[in-house]
Amino acid sequence: MKIQIINGPNLNLLGVREKDIYGSLSFDEYFLKLKTKFKNIELFNYQSNIEGELINKIQDVGFDFDGIILNAAAYTHTSIGIADSIRGITSPVIEVHISNTKSREDFRKKSFISPHAKGVIQGFGLYGYDLAILSFLND
Repeated sequence: MKIQIINGPNLNLLGVREKDIYGSLSFDEYFLKLKTKFKNIELFNYQSNIEGELINKIQDVGFDFDGIILNAAAYTHTSIGIADSIRGITSPVIEVHISNTKSREDFRKKSFISPHAKGVIQGFGLYGYDLAILSFLND
């Protein structure tokens, strides 16, 4: 099984920014833990702050991978382009958010991605990525 994790803007700052919301672990550190925990799965990690690069990655893996875990971060609430790229691929997408976006600012309550995702996981911290992987294993 091959799963691609795609993280959007500012997630390269995990472990440094707003630790009360996002925790003190960098995503690279967490990704190593995921690879150790899910040894029988080919896990790949990609992060970009640039919307078009995220779309390119979704299109690049969206026909060959068993699943995509997407945390589009702020682009979740603004990017019709990312939503359209999800509609155009065959790999299922799980939308993940570290925080509970429904309990934050009003603009974070709208997701252009959710209508096209297989499911949405939010508010469980980095463990949301584990849950997304487990959802692919339980299909």
